[in-house]
Amino acid sequence: MSSRILITGANGQLGRALVKRYPEAKALDRDQLDITNQEQIENYPWQDIDVIINAAAYTNVDGAETSEGRVSAWRINASGTANLVKAAISNDLVLVHVSTDYVFDGSKENHQEDEPLSPIGVYGQSKAAADIAALIHKKTYIIRTSWVIGDGSNFVRTMLGLADRGIHPVVVADQIGRPTFTEEIASAIDHLLQTKATYGIYNLSNGGPSVSWADFAREIFASAGESEISVTDTTTKEYFASKDNIAPRPMNSTFDLSKIESFGFKPQNWQENLKQYIEVEADK
Repeated sequence: MSSRILITGANGQLGRALVKRYPEAKALDRDQLDITNQEQIENYPWQDIDVIINAAAYTNVDGAETSEGRVSAWRINASGTANLVKAAISNDLVLVHVSTDYVFDGSKENHQEDEPLSPIGVYGQSKAAADIAALIHKKTYIIRTSWVIGDGSNFVRTMLGLADRGIHPVVVADQIGRPTFTEEIASAIDHLLQTKATYGIYNLSNGGPSVSWADFAREIFASAGESEISVTDTTTKEYFASKDNIAPRPMNSTFDLSKIESFGFKPQNWQENLKQYIEVEADK
């Protein structure tokens, strides 16, 4: 089946995990298939595809607050997804679309799938629009994720880099959530496809306790044997006080995982996934 899967955004963090999961899939990055180009999407040979996994996205949260970034976020996240939705409908394909905790304002401590959309920044607004477009198609899975960690620039690699230089970071302690490792996202997507689970929205993060970014940093250092590196707590407001074009962040990003668990997928504890991730990083 994997040879009839098309992965967009194949060179991103999630895209790389999906390519690893589906080595025979048609894995395309923007240079090979630009989802914002309606003509390219319409002319693609969809007769060879059964499933589209859309991992393409504009994810520069702060960049989206600039005049240029705002255009790019909406073009890629909203219009690009809408183009894929049209293709999925026209060719009767299954669409898997990856969303984010930023579609919520973070005022609730535990987010459920039926929570009304309430984005507070441009990135979240463009992704919320993508969710709305994706749900037009009846054969759609929306996977909502948070704090994504994979093969690319991410929080874990940043913290490990600071530890290598002996830097003791100041990290925000008032944003709460759970990390989501990309291999876990790929596994969940595969589970939903293989079991032919009911179409719709599924929250997905790793399991385990909710933590602040500051406590997550402490866990990273402990797991990497860098416990001598101390973390100083700060607030989001204080951390970004001297910076321009900063997007508002949801303070609470914890997902209720009961729906995807009820369909037979139990996310791995993020602390275990973190240890595995750091072991792989150490071998590079």
